[in-house]
Order: sequence, then structure tokens, then C-alpha cells
Amino acid sequence: MGSSDKKKREKKKDFNKAKLKVGKAKAKAANFTDTSFKSKSIVVNQHTLAALDGVDLVGLFKQHLNQAINSKSDKLRQEALVQLTKDLSSKPIFNPVGVPNLLTKLLPLITDSVANVRTNFLKLLRALPPSDVAPHVEKILMYIRGGMTHLSTDIRSDTLSVLDWLIEVCPDETVSCPGGWLKTLNSFSSMLGWNPSVASTLSVKGWTSATKTSLNKVSKKNGEAQAKQITILAKFLEAGFRPETPLPYDEQRYWDSIYRMPTIPNPFAYLNLWGAQRDEDGEMYPDRISRQQVFERKWRAAIKTGVMGAKQEGGVIGRAASVLDKVLRTAAAEEEGAKKFVEEQEQDRVEEVEVVEA
Repeated sequence: MGSSDKKKREKKKDFNKAKLKVGKAKAKAANFTDTSFKSKSIVVNQHTLAALDGVDLVGLFKQHLNQAINSKSDKLRQEALVQLTKDLSSKPIFNPVGVPNLLTKLLPLITDSVANVRTNFLKLLRALPPSDVAPHVEKILMYIRGGMTHLSTDIRSDTLSVLDWLIEVCPDETVSCPGGWLKTLNSFSSMLGWNPSVASTLSVKGWTSATKTSLNKVSKKNGEAQAKQITILAKFLEAGFRPETPLPYDEQRYWDSIYRMPTIPNPFAYLNLWGAQRDEDGEMYPDRISRQQVFERKWRAAIKTGVMGAKQEGGVIGRAASVLDKVLRTAAAEEEGAKKFVEEQEQDRVEEVEVVEA
């Protein structure tokens, strides 16, 4: 029995609460230093290059550029892009390497596997002056088309955001540069499954039951992704069908265009006299009429059939398809009006000739 009572007392001690001592804490020494920290790191929220003395700003910019390209750390690439964006957003703009070199090195980030890196890269692009971006639209579109046909849905969606920015800042150059019109439409066809060869052989009823051999199988899981694709396509077509703004008559400019040498670089690029031989998809379509003609011949039937199928799905996809349908109807009406105007002018000319002969 004595052994059992002893064990019970020992077990009871394990469940006794420790008594708290009541009273004042012991006074600390006058030279006491508190070395306890609640966090394991110290974070500096704001910093600026202007506060650094004796630092080579050009070398630092190139270092950030190199980190954004070659660093294996996702966070380091993201932070480098943020710093480059701050330099490009400063007044005056700080860009010691120039826009051509900057784009050449950073454009592969369009298909980066990290979403935050792609987002910060788009912010960097928005910080570039549109006048400096315009000469490099063809190169940018080449990377955009690669991102539009990527296997990842997120990369395709972020690439469309880059295309949306490019249409916003350089609409004319986007649709008129070599390959900018038909090659981009081919990329939209791969995304949406609107194949012109399929559309020419299927009726509207048969389109919805046909198998879409495209990247659209992935994006159909998310209606917002397909709606974004249709919306950006509508913006692209609207930029291509936009009538050119007529210049006011200037007699000096008229005679200069006839007798003076052109002042713009490569003024006869649309002739492709010295460039590599291109196919129809890679040609330049510098005016609205040429773009409409090739669109009517190759793409209107496919896109119209795809729009009708998308409108039947309703929701965000149906609303986006309605916007695209409105763009197509407006372009068709403008083209019909232009044809009618030309016919009327031709008829008036014939009547004038008949009156003169009479």
C-alpha cells in the first residue's frame, strides 16, 4: 500500500499547476542591452539609388538587366525587373543600354514560367516610350506569336496582355509590319480553333459538333480565358480596319513627295526589294484596303462561323463574341460604302466623258 500511495503522489505532481510569483520584476542594470528579436530578418521597405554614394549607376543597371535574364532565382528576377521599371519610369528616363538592346534581352521573358516575372515584365514594357517601341514592333510580335501558341494557358493569357499593350501604343505598326496581319491571325486561329479550311466546308450547325484540334481544348475549361482571346482579337481587327486619317492638303508637302528624297528610314520597305523572300502571310499590308481584301478572302468565313458558335454559348464568351461580331459588321458596312463611293465616282466620270464627247 505504501508503494501505491507514493506512485499516486508522484503522478499528482505532474498535474499540479506551477504557482506564479507575484511581485515586481527584478530591476535591470543601467547598461542593460536587450538582444531579443521577434523576427528573424530585417526588411527595408524603401530604398533609392540616389542615396548610394560612389556607385556606378550604369554598372548597376546592367547588373539588374543580367539578373533579370540569367538568374535562376524567381524572386531575384522579379526584383531586378522592378528596379529596371523604376529606372525607366524616372524623369529623365535612365536607360544606358537603349531600348533595342533592352528588348532583345528581355523579350524571351514573355514565356517565363513564373507568373510574377511575366507580370513585372509587362509593367516594364508599359514604362517604355511608344515612340521608341514603334521601330521594334515586328520583333515584339514574333515573341508574342510564340507565347500565343504556348502549351500553358497562363502564359497564353499573359501574352495576350502584351499584345493588348502593343495594340494600344502602336496600333498602325502592329497591323502593318511584315507578318503582323496574317501571321497574328494564324496564331488566333490556333488559340480559338477557328480554322478557315474547316469553316469553308462546315455549316454553322456542323461547326459546334466538329472536333477542334487546337489549344482551345485547354482554354475551354475557363470561359474567361476564351473571352479574353475573343476580346483581344476584336481589338486587333478594329485596329486593322480603322480608316486612315487623311492629312490636310499642303502644297509644299505634295511637291516634296514628288521631287524630294524621302526622310523616313527605309521608305520602300513594303516593296521588299532587298529583303528575304516572303510568303503571303509574311507580307506587309500597309493600308486598310489591302488588309480587308486579304481578310475577306482568307478569314471572314472562319471567324464569322466561330463567332456564331461562340454567341450560342452565352455568358462572358457570348458577350465577347457579340463585340467581335459588331467589329466585323462595322468593317463590312464601311467596305460596302467605300465600294459604292468608288462606283459613283466612276459613273460620274463616265457621264462627264459622254457629255464632253457629245
